[in-house]
Amino acid sequence: MTQLKSLILGSAAVLAAVGGAQAADLPVKAKAVEYVKVCSLYGPGFYFIPGTDTCIKLGGYLRVETALNTNSVYGAQTSLPASGQNAYDNYYTARSREDFNIDTRTATEYGVVRTFFDATFSWTTGGYAGTGSATGGTLYSGAVGPAGGSVNGTDGNPNAGSLGVYYAFIQFAGFTMGKAVSQFDAPWNNYPANNFDSLVGGGGTVTGVNQFTYTAQFGNGVSLALSAQDQVAYYQSGLINVSGITAAGIAGGAYGTNDIGGTRAPDLVASLRVDQAWGLFQASFAAHDNHAGYYGATELTGRPDDKWGWAAQLALSIKNIPTGAGDTINVQGVYTDGATRYNIQVLAPNSFSMFGGTGLAGAYQSIGFGSAPDTVYTTGGSQQSITTWGFRGGYTHNWDPYWNTGIYGAYAGVRFNDASKAMICGSAAMGALLTAGSTCNPDFNVAQAGVITRWTPVKNLTFSGDFSWTRLDQKYSGSVAFPGAAAGAKPAAVYEIKDQDSFQLLLRAQRNW
Repeated sequence: MTQLKSLILGSAAVLAAVGGAQAADLPVKAKAVEYVKVCSLYGPGFYFIPGTDTCIKLGGYLRVETALNTNSVYGAQTSLPASGQNAYDNYYTARSREDFNIDTRTATEYGVVRTFFDATFSWTTGGYAGTGSATGGTLYSGAVGPAGGSVNGTDGNPNAGSLGVYYAFIQFAGFTMGKAVSQFDAPWNNYPANNFDSLVGGGGTVTGVNQFTYTAQFGNGVSLALSAQDQVAYYQSGLINVSGITAAGIAGGAYGTNDIGGTRAPDLVASLRVDQAWGLFQASFAAHDNHAGYYGATELTGRPDDKWGWAAQLALSIKNIPTGAGDTINVQGVYTDGATRYNIQVLAPNSFSMFGGTGLAGAYQSIGFGSAPDTVYTTGGSQQSITTWGFRGGYTHNWDPYWNTGIYGAYAGVRFNDASKAMICGSAAMGALLTAGSTCNPDFNVAQAGVITRWTPVKNLTFSGDFSWTRLDQKYSGSVAFPGAAAGAKPAAVYEIKDQDSFQLLLRAQRNW
């Protein structure tokens, strides 16, 4: 009996222990999982950030491209070594780029609060520059390779690629604060129908500009923007002290020493826009303060007074014209006085030194040169504004849902007043550069035209080819006693002064997501 009792008690203890273990393993009620939900308030691609009332959208693109007959992606051959037409210019330049952007929206009692960030990661072919050594050595430069010019850059080298912050801004209650597209610009920036970056004829801050802007909406697509924007990064074309002029500098596209002082005032911009189903009309105005440094090495030498410049622009877009569904015409025109970058935008060159062939007896080659600063002056004198005018436009035709073609063009004129011409043409450096019988006139024009065809075989994947032409129409005549340029391996010799041309082809594949 005692043995049976012990067996029963032992079995009960075992069962109790097993039961306790099973009770300890029972699942505890879990916290509800936060699932990502679609946010339909702001269009496709937005989702609620779990646990918040903020919507987010991620986007970007991957781009692979090769530009033929240019030392950059993507511009004309307007300066050495690219313009030298010799062993130092690139027959091709390649680039791979990833763009990543983050867009957030939150509904508040003051309206939608928006933040937007866009960055690019790029790898670009470098270029060559002559060192001027007796052996003709070169350095490999550009975005590729370690500092010092070695050609042995690797993927792991921090100097082998580049990071660009294009946009970073907050929008709240009608205000835009941060790095955003300039309110002066037309919505197509530099691209009325093209991929070519260096189009003249209007404002175009492709990578955004720091600004503080208020935009008033009047309904029916009518708005007025008032903006204060940073001028330093993209809107200074040069304040040139002609007292520092040299013969080599003139032929290289510079009329003296660039002497921009510290910041004093942002650029002030106003823009009136009508944006409706038929298209868009925009009128823009900008005021630009030109603040120069000292005439000499110290503040005792004095400095010229500030001089305000200005720019005005009209832009028109017509959508869905009768030639086909989705066809578009974009045009704009601009005039500047002491605010050159609102016409010859930052991705376009504001100085030229281009070389070509010649038919002039005794001349080695031909050259075309010019410069488009904001103002020029001499030591002890006042700033003289450079005026410019220009226009650009493009027409895009859709052949079918997969193919379209765009044609585009631009033209800009740069004009120096009589006082400016007297400074430049009366300098000893210009007298040494121009040969007997040659004439001096720093005015010039820039003409551009191109055609682009795009193929989109599937949604958000596009292949394109863009052929462009740029012509420097300069107003000098005769020839120059060129002093030589080591960076482009150009020898000292007589060169005919002649208009110059540049041709490029850009091949691009881009996947948007």
